[in-house]
Amino acid sequence: MLPTCARVSRHPRAIVTAVTHTVRLPRLGTFEAWRDAARALAGNGVAAEQVVWAMEDAPTSLFEGAEAPLPRPAPLTVPKAFPPLARLLCASRAEGAMDLAYRLLLRSSRTPRLLTNRADVEVARAEGLAKNIRRDMHKMKAFVRFRDVTPEGANRRKFLSWFEPDHRIEELMTGFFARRFGDMDWVIVTPEVTMRFDGEVSLQAVASDRPDLSDDVEKLWQTYYANIFNPARLKIKAMTAEMPRKYWKNLPEADLIPGLIAQAETRARGMAEAAPTIAPDRAAAITLRLRDGLTPPPDGTTLAGCTRCALARHATQSVPGEGPQDAALMIVGEQPGDMEDLAGRPFVGPAGQAFDKIATAAGLDRRAAYVTNAVKHFKFIPRGKRRIHQSPNADEVSHCRWWLTRELDTVQPALVLAMGATAALALTGDGSGITRRRGRIERGLHGGAVFITTHPSFLLRQATDAGRETQEALFRRDLEQVAQILADLENLAVPGEILKA
Repeated sequence: MLPTCARVSRHPRAIVTAVTHTVRLPRLGTFEAWRDAARALAGNGVAAEQVVWAMEDAPTSLFEGAEAPLPRPAPLTVPKAFPPLARLLCASRAEGAMDLAYRLLLRSSRTPRLLTNRADVEVARAEGLAKNIRRDMHKMKAFVRFRDVTPEGANRRKFLSWFEPDHRIEELMTGFFARRFGDMDWVIVTPEVTMRFDGEVSLQAVASDRPDLSDDVEKLWQTYYANIFNPARLKIKAMTAEMPRKYWKNLPEADLIPGLIAQAETRARGMAEAAPTIAPDRAAAITLRLRDGLTPPPDGTTLAGCTRCALARHATQSVPGEGPQDAALMIVGEQPGDMEDLAGRPFVGPAGQAFDKIATAAGLDRRAAYVTNAVKHFKFIPRGKRRIHQSPNADEVSHCRWWLTRELDTVQPALVLAMGATAALALTGDGSGITRRRGRIERGLHGGAVFITTHPSFLLRQATDAGRETQEALFRRDLEQVAQILADLENLAVPGEILKA
């Protein structure tokens, strides 16, 4: 229906007469009716200011006139994205939504890429309204609750539900519910529309009140909900964020929620008072660390038979240190890698080869040093045929510190080179800030001097050639400093004075 009326605007110098078209749309088939009317109006060059859009049950305007048929409209072309957007706008109850859709129709027919311009005020408002419609549709999917109303002796189940949408989304949702619940008959009642499915969908625009949906199953659910409700974990903001309060009244447990919330603090306090007193989680870790630091392995236990931590179960073998027992320098890495685990020797893999190359260039003789690792077994995660390296955790480092301490007591090096965070943790008790601490000498847990630097595998992990060259230069500088310290040791009266040098 396209009623028209003459509207006269008086001005001191001119009198302008404009024709206003009032379009009334049905509650069902809203978009299709809007589309047909909009196509006719736009095809005849009717401006947006000359059209009033209203639902058929809206109050009649004083200026509405008799129907005036329009001539055959000219062809109209719009982008593909417009019809879905217009369908959502026609479902919106926001004031001016259909008028906005018509203005975008006129503009997008002249500017095909208009809808891709999110900076446009009208496009942005349309997207905002469409987002609200999609959110309302999602809420309907999430919060519709069917109750079984199958008549006795029926061959097909039947279910009933009540839902109160914010917008006119019933027609948009029929396809979803028909696909999702196509194996049963169902009725979804809203305040304005009744949706039915008995093999095919039918909709009826009829005002309805909320039907009585209580049954024995809901009473059983209320009993269960009241018993599993945990007052100590009550988070009202999270509850309302996931399910706004407007939907609570349709839940079986809605009558219980206010009382449960009111009693939550008292019940939570009572639960805390009745709970047994237990040590905090950190107590077990502290106890384990103290025990492992003080208790040696059983008499006769060798490194090859060590089971102080779980790493021994999966590694091929333990990898002890090697080198002169009276070396002035002890080199400590992280843990054996894949190749070290198979060979039973430290630093024979890619990281060890990189170290050897740079150490030689820095004037440091690895053969004169005692080389070992903070952890003596390979830690990894299997991935197909490969074994992916995993860094040892603090507990594993603590378990293995007994063996490292034995090596330090045996060799008694004048200087220990700690390469990487794990080695620094094992030797100084602190594995943080290696790049900040590199090049420094610190006092180790054994009382001797510890020179901090990065692990050679850090060089291999650089993503770019430039990054690798930079890190190799820094690593070489550190090793040159270690070589110089060892050369100067012969001139020191007491080796321990290296900490002051």
